[in-house]
Amino acid sequence: MRDATNDRGTLNHYSVEPVVYVAEYPNQEQQYRYAFQEAIAVMLIFSALTVVVVS
Repeated sequence: MRDATNDRGTLNHYSVEPVVYVAEYPNQEQQYRYAFQEAIAVMLIFSALTVVVVS
């Protein structure tokens, strides 16, 4: 942990910064999984809204 003191004597603690990396574009299988998860989420939300409206 790095420490710094300003001219008034205030002590500041700076955390260690993580290494930054560039994300990779998802492959075809991952894209299929994301689309499937999205379809399931849309169906769940639609069914929940239907239950709320009907009741």
